[in-house]
Amino acid sequence: MNFEFTEEQGMLRDSVARFVQDSYDFDTRCKIAASDEGMSRENWQTFAELGWLSVPFAESHGGFGGGPVDTMVMMEEFGKGIVLEPYLATVLLFGGLLQRGGSVEQQAELIPRIIEGSCLGAFAYLERQSRHAITDIKTTAAVEGDQLVLNGEKVVVFNGASADQLIVAARSSGEQSDEDGITLVLVPADAAGVERTAYRMMDGQVVANITFTDVRVPVADIVGEAGEGYAVMSPVITRANVALAAEALGIMGQLNAKTLEYTKTRKQFDVPIGSFQALQHRMVDTFMAYEQVKSLLYRAVCELDGEGDDTAACVHALKVLVDRNGKKIFGEAIQLHGGMGITDELDIGHYAKRLMMINTTFGNGDYHQAKFNELRYSA
Repeated sequence: MNFEFTEEQGMLRDSVARFVQDSYDFDTRCKIAASDEGMSRENWQTFAELGWLSVPFAESHGGFGGGPVDTMVMMEEFGKGIVLEPYLATVLLFGGLLQRGGSVEQQAELIPRIIEGSCLGAFAYLERQSRHAITDIKTTAAVEGDQLVLNGEKVVVFNGASADQLIVAARSSGEQSDEDGITLVLVPADAAGVERTAYRMMDGQVVANITFTDVRVPVADIVGEAGEGYAVMSPVITRANVALAAEALGIMGQLNAKTLEYTKTRKQFDVPIGSFQALQHRMVDTFMAYEQVKSLLYRAVCELDGEGDDTAACVHALKVLVDRNGKKIFGEAIQLHGGMGITDELDIGHYAKRLMMINTTFGNGDYHQAKFNELRYSA
């Protein structure tokens, strides 16, 4: 199997890598993280000018027409810089839902605006009681004439504080956890009855809890078909999980590289600690953990690219491995750096915190292990 990137994919990777190296050093990231929005709109416009926001979108909308491999190479480089700008939230989730389920009018209006950087979006799906079950939804969407009336609350909405537009997963029929009866609704973030409460997560990103009180939008603002939102959001979330795994891979690579370099310079008993055989074994273990994630990530991307029959099981296994091996890698990095490994002054702790957040997004390792077992071992 050929794992070589095309010339275009190599250029895309190099473009993001240069930006991270030249314009997104650790001190710069800390300043962005400390800002009110937790992102840089100037950087976002740079992303637009460089064409990165167009990568996953169809050429008919002015996009690059890229696939999972193109997304993977970008997200891995974003991970190396622990980039805070909302590429996942706006392009892959909000934009992905529009591309898969949006009407011709919705796509024509919003996708070009995403590509040019003038529209920030968010996907409001999570609720207080739902934990990792994306179908556990209490927020309601009731039809009144030619309008939908939304009531409920969404929590931990990525980019929810800065978004101009929201896609909200609401229940229009069925029981609380049914896959059927979920309707995706496009809602302007400044609509009457929408209230946002912003707060900062441990990895530096700013998210929001959003309440909807008798929020009225036209029925035409449904994304996809009424009651069939799960069929739209499920494949988009699957692709987002693979993109998050690519970001995690970039983080793991940086943790390994920085820890290896530290063991070559940190001395005990007048010799570098990297000369101790026990520590060399541990560094080999973390390198192997990284390579395992990389191999399974490539397998998952190939499944997505070819719409393989084993996609779901492969992505569940990938999430389990990212959780398990990520904890091993950041645990060793912190321990080998000593107490300063978890301080805010050193980037090691920030990489670790981002990995922790990735591991809880769309389900942690235990959740995906259970899902994998259901697919593989259920009768």
